[in-house]
Formats: sequence, structure tokens, C-alpha cells
Amino acid sequence: MKFHVITTEGHEGKVLEMNADQEVVTLYSATGGLLGTLSWGAVIEQSLAGDDDVRFAHARSHPRAPLAVKVRYTTPEGRQFDSLTGGIGAGGLFIESSAPLAPGTEISVEFALPDRPWEKHTAKAKVAWTRNKPERHLLFPGMGVQFTNIDEKARKELVELVDALNRSRLAT
Repeated sequence: MKFHVITTEGHEGKVLEMNADQEVVTLYSATGGLLGTLSWGAVIEQSLAGDDDVRFAHARSHPRAPLAVKVRYTTPEGRQFDSLTGGIGAGGLFIESSAPLAPGTEISVEFALPDRPWEKHTAKAKVAWTRNKPERHLLFPGMGVQFTNIDEKARKELVELVDALNRSRLAT
């Protein structure tokens, strides 16, 4: 089902499409270009949250920090891609990609943390949301992925790293 945006300031002419089979909402530009896709779960979490602090805490069970590390991800068909993360946390990653996979796609990821570059971590993950084009000239296109299976040692190291990164950012 498609909904044309008519009166929402700054977004007039865009089109929202709801897909009940895939449980996603997709946003298109006025010219029909794909702008992004969110799972219904992500929309629900955003709707339940009021302000930015609550929205952040509600949408993720673990804090994230901006961090670029190399990541290799593998699709269900066995295709491998090398990219960079834009953010990282114990619950998942943001993977920069000009051609993000569809929400719900299950992938495997492999990455190393900067304080232990010799130690590769692997995890199973699912694409939770996508950003199909840059936003505000600062946010790269890509996909937010949520870990569905990650080793507890790796999760603990991610928690410690994110905590240290966020503490150092607040101290400056």
C-alpha cells in the first residue's frame, strides 16, 4: 500500500510504501528513487520512544559508539563483501554500503577490534534497517545489522570497547 506525502514539511512528494508480507516500510523520493527501508520492528520502537535519549535506549539494548573497523560480511548465497563499520556495539554494527541488503536478510560478519587486531570475531546477524543514500552529507548509506548469534567473549569485548570510547568522547 502506497501513501503519498502531501503536507509533511520538507518531505512533500515522497512516497511511503508499506509491505505487509515483508513487514517493512520503504521511503521513495518524489522521482521514485529508493531512499530507505525500515522493518516494522524499527518503526514500532521509534514510535514508542519520545525523545532522543529514550529513543536511543529503547531501540537498542546495548550502547553504540562511532567507530570504523574493517568488516567482511557474507550473504546467504555465499557472496562476500568487505566494508567498514560506521558504528559498533554489543548488539550490532552499522555497515557502510552503497547497496545495502534488504531488512530481514541474515548474514555472517567477521571483524577485529582495534585493540586486538589479530583476533577475528565472527557472528551471525540480521539486517534491521537500511539507509540507501547519504543523509545530511555526514551519514553514509548502509545497513544496521543486529547480532543474532555472537560469542559471549566477543560481546564482552564490544561492551568494554564501546564503554571506553564513549567515556573518552565525554571527557573531551
